[in-house]
Amino acid sequence: MYDDLNPGDRDVLLVIDPQNDFCPGGALAVAQGDEIMPLINRLAARFAHIIITQDWHPAGHSSFASTHPGMRPFETTTLSYGPQTLWPDHCVQGTTGAAFHPALAVPNAELILRKGFRSSVDSYSAFYENDRETPTGLAGYLRERRLARVYLVGLATDYCVQYSALDARREGFTAVVIKAACRAIDLQGSLAAAWQAMRQAGVATI
Repeated sequence: MYDDLNPGDRDVLLVIDPQNDFCPGGALAVAQGDEIMPLINRLAARFAHIIITQDWHPAGHSSFASTHPGMRPFETTTLSYGPQTLWPDHCVQGTTGAAFHPALAVPNAELILRKGFRSSVDSYSAFYENDRETPTGLAGYLRERRLARVYLVGLATDYCVQYSALDARREGFTAVVIKAACRAIDLQGSLAAAWQAMRQAGVATI
């Protein structure tokens, strides 16, 4: 699969959150999330430039349902920046759940970008926190490295992959989602909505 994909010197593979807690058995498991790891490894061997993101929450993060008495995972609350889906405690800094899945083998990654480490704001996108104002610095990194096209893979399609793809376009980069190397949560129609939003923003898929 994708044997005809020949990325160039200005292309980067952005691997989104390939972590234990997002795979079967994890605290916020995405169905079949572990199945994409071998494909990510094969794709990574074709890219000269690779970035991996890592959800990295402190204990008691504001996006955890356990932080809000009476609230349950997957309910929505309002934080200072607007609506926020509440999640099970996941990807807590330094835990096994926050570690990369053991089947991931991408030793040639040039950057590991941690996100979600600010206790008061969640971070789906690799480019911006959920307040949509606080940058992670990734756009500047890509520009300084003269990287122009971002191929996205990882977890989950309808959340962190989608937000990262939309923000790549927002920052002027070409964005391509490799569908077979992603898996979705699909919470109340979120996957269909994500594909529609990405199409409208000019995100390509293969």
